[in-house]
Amino acid sequence: MQVAAAQLAAHLGKGLKPLYTLHGDEPLLVQEAADAIREAARAQGYAERSVHTVAGAHFDWSSVLAAGGSLSLFAERQILEVRIPSGKPGKDGSAALQQLAEAAPGNDSTLTLVLLPRLDRLTRNGAWFAALDSHGVTVQLDPVERAALPPWIAQRLARQGQRVAAGEEGQRTLQFFADRVEGNLLAAHQEIQKLGLLYPAGELGFEQVEAAVLNVARYDVFKLSEAVLAGQMARVQRMLDGLQAEGEAEVLVHYTLAEDIRALKRVKDAIAAGRPLPLALREQRVWGLKERLFERVLPRLPAVTLDNLLQAAHVVDGIVKGLKAPGWPADGWQALHRLAGELCRACAPAASPRSRA
Repeated sequence: MQVAAAQLAAHLGKGLKPLYTLHGDEPLLVQEAADAIREAARAQGYAERSVHTVAGAHFDWSSVLAAGGSLSLFAERQILEVRIPSGKPGKDGSAALQQLAEAAPGNDSTLTLVLLPRLDRLTRNGAWFAALDSHGVTVQLDPVERAALPPWIAQRLARQGQRVAAGEEGQRTLQFFADRVEGNLLAAHQEIQKLGLLYPAGELGFEQVEAAVLNVARYDVFKLSEAVLAGQMARVQRMLDGLQAEGEAEVLVHYTLAEDIRALKRVKDAIAAGRPLPLALREQRVWGLKERLFERVLPRLPAVTLDNLLQAAHVVDGIVKGLKAPGWPADGWQALHRLAGELCRACAPAASPRSRA
């Protein structure tokens, strides 16, 4: 049974199930969900906890199965926690997890908690995960995307009795906060807690937040791709600066931008040849958020613009590898800024050519 992360607290308030599986790559959200389950379990008399971390292909799963079927001399109920950092339990682990899942409904002395990273669709369709989902509760913990970060921050501030000003001023404060912590949710949580220590309950001004919140944002090239295709110029430039400061390889950033341009060009050519847009996107393996972004930008991207962008990507490929090109910056990062800017302007919504994050 799947339970949305936002509904977990309400679910736990109605009573515990004997088996829970958490999967996701956001450490803060996984930790908080696991803490909520453990707290509810302790309130129900699950006094002891054993933790088993699966490491390596030769992990002894018999110890996990034995722990699930044993009782302590000092407690009637226990929490059995199984952590699988790789998300791949292996053949023996798959069989053991299925056995644990099938035994869970009839075992009221043990609450089993399985912790996994983000899983792809193929893994979620596997027999062992299907058994966990069928016999227990599974909770998928997705990262907080950039657009959802300001309301997430406001909600967390409200938990400690704080809030930003109403209207445009408050939104400016939240956007500033989000810019400082994007991609680093655990640090965002810590910065929110710091505001709770520095200032009393009530309204926070922009100056207070600006003075207190550190710039702890972390970026990755996949989020950069989404920001470029969304036409978010200010965010794109900020992300490029962040990636450079973090030591990201120029060639990887270039590959990401160039691959988007090539994909846009291939889909555009397929449409011109009579292929329906949904089919062309599937053939180019474009899906999810990027699929929606492609659907938005392709109708207004002229073929000549894509040809020019493709040529620009070819030039920048040489620059990041040490070559020089007339009319282009010699520095690789400056050339990447220019290439990303040209693609971003081409993708920006018509009503807001310099759309901000």
